Amino acid sequence: MSMEQLDRHPDAVHLPRRAPPAYLHQGAARPITIGLVNNMPDAALSATEAQFRRLIERAAGERQVRLKLFSIPDVARSETARDHMAERYASTETLPSAGVDALIVTGAEPMAAALQDEPYWPSLTALVDWAEANSVSTVWSCLAAHAAVLHLDGISRHPLPAKLSGVFSIAKVGRHPLLTGAAGPLFTPHSRQNGLDEGELIAKGYKIVTRSAAAGVDAFTREGASLFVFFQGHPEYDADSLMMEYRRDVRRFIRGERGHHPEVPSGYFEPVVERRLQDLAARTLQDPRPAMLLECAKIIAAHPPEGRWRAGTQRIYRNWLDLVAAGVKARPTPSCRSYEGCSPGAGLREWGCEAPTSQPAGPG
Repeated sequence: MSMEQLDRHPDAVHLPRRAPPAYLHQGAARPITIGLVNNMPDAALSATEAQFRRLIERAAGERQVRLKLFSIPDVARSETARDHMAERYASTETLPSAGVDALIVTGAEPMAAALQDEPYWPSLTALVDWAEANSVSTVWSCLAAHAAVLHLDGISRHPLPAKLSGVFSIAKVGRHPLLTGAAGPLFTPHSRQNGLDEGELIAKGYKIVTRSAAAGVDAFTREGASLFVFFQGHPEYDADSLMMEYRRDVRRFIRGERGHHPEVPSGYFEPVVERRLQDLAARTLQDPRPAMLLECAKIIAAHPPEGRWRAGTQRIYRNWLDLVAAGVKARPTPSCRSYEGCSPGAGLREWGCEAPTSQPAGPG
């Protein structure tokens, strides 16, 4: 579908408008356009789209923000998913004519042991290069963050001893405008098999924004032609996202589709629920019957998990939108708009760490 057709489509997302923050000239504010490049597998495609749509809407407040949907052609899709996306998504190859100011790039389901062997690797690295030269800022999520730093600076991710799954307390590292007004304890969900070494990131000039004692580096940035923001975790997750993943993995274990029972997500459920799920997991190991899934669902239903990370996430994304708006105002016309063969140029603007003045966000 062409960008003009997408613009007129009834499902096009026009997010509400918020008065520009004090550091922007009132008359200079204009709508900003965010491109969401959704690489998630078919089963999580719609949920991921909805998660980011709600997050951007809440973070935008009264600011006028538009969300456009994109997909990488080389990500494998079922016919049903392709039909769904045909009416709502454009190929990343259309980005040069899409008029986006910033991007959010999701992770993808790993299909190969090495990222460079993924079928979508050439398209994803082309996207990294295009975003560096043409976006004001880009958010890279989970696997996309790992792929971007590997392509940009040769930093490889490292397998973890076991899957990292849960909600973790994160600490601020220094001052960064992304953290302006983010008061109180901060938390982020993580769900991954690999991680990045903080020392390797710092050695290549990346700035750590938040870290967790249990989960390691959480958010970090790369400041150059475009402000790149990386999240190893999933701050966009809904309250029930980790629960759905856990039940999926339990189901796969019972069906014999995976070799070991998943660990209960850390710091996510109420302590009483966590203990009961751990007891159920021990029994399921000895007797993996489908009835165990029903018992798992009953235990969780008694005390559904809460999304205690969402207020902090909303604040961070509101700050990001403020930075994008400021960058849109300040940036010159990019010298390169083509999608292929793009060489990132020297800074469209200098991204300092003086926090802009902005009103604190309300609860998410």
